[in-house]
Amino acid sequence: MLFEDEILVKEYVNMMTDMIVLCFTLAISLSFWVISITTSTYYGTLQPVSPWRWLFSVLVPLILTSRALRRKSLDHSGALGALLVGFILTMANMSFFAALLAFFITSTSLTRWKGDVKKRIDSEYKEGGQRNWVQVFCNGGVPTELALLYMIEVGPGEMAVDFGKQYSASWMCLSLLGALACSAGDTWASEVGPVISKNKPRLITTWKEVPIGTNGGITTMGLIASFLGGASVGTAYFMTQLLLVSELHLAVPQWPIIVYGAMAGLLGSMLDSFLGANMQYSGYDESTGRVVNYESPAVKRICGKPILDNNGVNLFSSILIALFLPGFAWGFWPRH
Repeated sequence: MLFEDEILVKEYVNMMTDMIVLCFTLAISLSFWVISITTSTYYGTLQPVSPWRWLFSVLVPLILTSRALRRKSLDHSGALGALLVGFILTMANMSFFAALLAFFITSTSLTRWKGDVKKRIDSEYKEGGQRNWVQVFCNGGVPTELALLYMIEVGPGEMAVDFGKQYSASWMCLSLLGALACSAGDTWASEVGPVISKNKPRLITTWKEVPIGTNGGITTMGLIASFLGGASVGTAYFMTQLLLVSELHLAVPQWPIIVYGAMAGLLGSMLDSFLGANMQYSGYDESTGRVVNYESPAVKRICGKPILDNNGVNLFSSILIALFLPGFAWGFWPRH
């Protein structure tokens, strides 16, 4: 009984850690929000939103989250969180919505894929991969804040990623895309790699073989999957650009968006593995023959310390990719 209480306390501490990080990042973005909206109001640069955009932004996320709730891809709290994230991203930019949709559909489908195999190797596997509000906001919180800042900067609507014409807005677009591609890459790697890889994972920090399910373990197939996962998000963004951005022929080429998404997926997955190897506890439970994330007398430590849980690692990875990867992209982005 005492051991179970200790596990509950650790889970509560991990959840509170995630909440503190989320609140901290939200407080920073809100401070910029207040400054920006005050400036926009003073100079009269706020733009009206089409009623059709309002309708689409409410109706489509509502339909999608309701369906996900029925299919047990989300629980009730996760559905409410996803509805909020979907509404804000759709309102801001249809390309944001397309990238989010690509991430959500592919990730939930891959989570269900080979579920019987994953049950045997993952001690925390849930039927249908049901996600709660904490998981939703750890993956969608950063994109949501960036979408809000984007609307304040240029208003709702689609635009080409062009640093020469819209420097800050282009940076926000790539930050948001990078965060979603990072989440997609990590999910694809986690769901595909352990199932189809013929070799044991290797710990990213030491390159030693570790059991399947170890935090920080990577495989060649997992890395390829993360690259493709990010590319799928980038492709969805790019295709929406082609369909909806007016006068796209006057802007710089947009195809690097696909490459950027793929690299964000790959680098985000590797960053996630590095953080997981150091800041998530992994141990081998000899009584069940599976890797677990808690300490006990029957568990042999593999790597990591019990600092963050999987949600916290996902959140930190998406924040770091969103902060730094657009800077590298800026140096290589096409110019007129």
